Amino acid sequence: MSLSTLELATPRVFVPLLEKTRYKGAHGGRGSGKSHFFGEALVEKALIQRGLRWVCIREIQKSLEQSSKRLLEDKISTMGVGRKFRVTDKFIETPGNGIIIFQGMQNHTAESIKSLEGFDGAWVEEAQSLSAHSLRLLRPTIRKPGSELWFSWNPSKPEDPVDLLLRGPKKIANAAVVEANWRDNPWFPADLDEERHSDLGKDEYEHVWEGAYLVISDAIIFRKRVSFEKFETPENVDRFFYGADWGFANDPTAIVRSFIKDDCLFIDHEAFGHGVEIDELPQLFDSVPGSRNWPIKGDSARPETISYMRRQGFNITAAEKWPGSVEDGIAHLKGFNRIVVHDRCPHIAREFRRYSYKVDRVTEEVLPVIVDKDNHGIDAVRYSLDGYIQARGGTGVWARLAS
Repeated sequence: MSLSTLELATPRVFVPLLEKTRYKGAHGGRGSGKSHFFGEALVEKALIQRGLRWVCIREIQKSLEQSSKRLLEDKISTMGVGRKFRVTDKFIETPGNGIIIFQGMQNHTAESIKSLEGFDGAWVEEAQSLSAHSLRLLRPTIRKPGSELWFSWNPSKPEDPVDLLLRGPKKIANAAVVEANWRDNPWFPADLDEERHSDLGKDEYEHVWEGAYLVISDAIIFRKRVSFEKFETPENVDRFFYGADWGFANDPTAIVRSFIKDDCLFIDHEAFGHGVEIDELPQLFDSVPGSRNWPIKGDSARPETISYMRRQGFNITAAEKWPGSVEDGIAHLKGFNRIVVHDRCPHIAREFRRYSYKVDRVTEEVLPVIVDKDNHGIDAVRYSLDGYIQARGGTGVWARLAS
C-alpha cells in the first residue's frame, strides 16, 4: 500500500487533534480508542515526515512490555506498511533513518534528558502518572521548531500535573484537548460493552469508563441508592413529576420526568441541551412526553424564562427555595427505597454516579459540603418534588432517613 492510497478513518471526537498544534491531549475512560488514535497518527506521521525522531514515554517503564511498542507494531502491520519500518527488540526504525524509542521519565535526570534534544516529539501514555518534575524536564527538552507533545490519559485528580497543564484554569496556548469515552468509539467491541454493563453499579464505573476523576466512594452522595436499567413505565401511574433547570453555555438546560411507585422513584425521560436559545426551549421540552399536559416546576432563578414558557402553553411555575432546600431535597431523594434511572437517560445517570461531597485534599476526609457540580438533572428532580419535600417536613424525618 502506498502512502498516497493510505486512508485512515478518524473518529469525530479526535478531529481537533489533526490540526497542527504544540500540545495535543486526549483524556477519558476505557475503550475510547485514545491510544489507537495516537498510535495510528504516529505511524502516519513517520510515513509523511521522513527521518522522524520520536519518543514514547511513561512515567515508569520497567520493560518494553509496559510501553506502546506492541501497539505501534500492530498498527504498522494492520496499516500494511511493514516494509517501510524496521522493528528491533528495543526501537523502531522509521523511513528516512528515523527512529521511535520508548523510555520511562522516572529514570531521567537533567543531564540524561538532553539525549532527547532534537527529537520531533513525544507521546506520553498514562499521563495522569506523570510527575511535575518529569513534566518540567520534558517540556523544554522537546523544543525543536514544529515539535509536538502528545498526552493520553484517564484522569485521576484535577491537581495532577497533566490536568493542570491541559485542563487547568490557566489555558495553555497552542493546545488541542479532547475528552473521549467509549460512546465516542465507533468500533467499541460488544464484549467490552458487556464488561462495561457489568460495572454499571460499581463505585469505580465513572472513573474507569467515563473518564471522571477518581473520587473516594464514600463521597458519592447516592452511591448505594441508584440503579440504572431498562423498565416499562406503568399505564396506571398516579402522576408524573416534571422539573426544569436552566443553563446555556457551560451548564445545560435540563428537563426530567419521573414517577413514584412502591416508594421508589423512577426517572424515565430526560432532555439536556447546551446553548439552547429561549425560543428553542419549547422544542426541547416537547421531546419529553407529556410535558404540555402535566405541571412543571422550574428553577426560580429565571422568572422571565418561566413566564415565556407559560406563554408557550406549558403549565410551569417556580419551585420554592428556602435555606437548606438543597440538603432537604437530597435527604428526600435518599428517603426513597430506590431510585431507578432508565438507560435512555444517560445524562442524569452520570450525575447520580458523580454527585459528591467535598473531600479534604490533604486528609481525604469526606466533608459535609455538597460540591455544586454534576447536578443539573438532579436539581430538576428536586424542583419537581419541592411540594412533597416541604410536606414531609423539610429537615425533619427525611433528614433522619438520609443519615
